[in-house]
Amino acid sequence: MHSRKKGKAGSTKPTQPSVPAWISYKPQEVEQLVIKLAKGDKAPSQIGMILRDSYGLPDVKTITKKTIMQILKDNKAAPKLPEDILALVKRYIAIAKHLEKNHKDQGAVRGLALTSSKIGRLAKYYKRNEVLPADWRFEPAKAKLLLE
Repeated sequence: MHSRKKGKAGSTKPTQPSVPAWISYKPQEVEQLVIKLAKGDKAPSQIGMILRDSYGLPDVKTITKKTIMQILKDNKAAPKLPEDILALVKRYIAIAKHLEKNHKDQGAVRGLALTSSKIGRLAKYYKRNEVLPADWRFEPAKAKLLLE
């Protein structure tokens, strides 16, 4: 968002949203795997990568007709904060810690401001879509508490 990068790299989803014939897992088994991995303190994106790499499941949604987050919400195992906000909070804490040691690092000051504004924009989006409560606010002084 804040850099001058161009291009659109990365993999794309298959065009046909159908379950491949070589998959032997049933939808209930896949849901149980998702729940088991969530209890092992894995984030939803990590769960998807583990299922892809270790279990050979290309896409949970085509098999179960539910996303990983929907499965976690149905079983009350969803994280309190969305994963992308948590990643930005971790980045904010790391930059703030760096700035405590390096007061004159103006690039880090700008990075802290950009990260803070990204958190604010994401929070506004999640409040609008009722993922976060309407009174949720990012407070830099209490940022470390959000990660626990």
